[in-house]
Amino acid sequence: MYGTVARMRAKPGMEQRLIEVAGETEAVRVPGEIAVYVYQADRDPREFMLAVIFESKEAYFANANSPEQHQRFLALMECLEAEPEWNDGKIIFAGPE
Repeated sequence: MYGTVARMRAKPGMEQRLIEVAGETEAVRVPGEIAVYVYQADRDPREFMLAVIFESKEAYFANANSPEQHQRFLALMECLEAEPEWNDGKIIFAGPE
């Protein structure tokens, strides 16, 4: 498995819109995608963490480089102060399902 964990900071007043955009993105089934999780931090409600899991590195990058994903990214960026801090990598452990 392969994926990314991203740290994001919403523009002031855009927290709810970011949650809506994340929900719209979740409704799209992307080939090779296993799961998407979005966390809103308790200590700072404008801070969000995104975790995305794909079955393989190839599936992850096929999605990342697709025009459809670029459009979803642009919608997300409208809600953010800056580009997310991306942390891509191989998933080496997953707990019980």
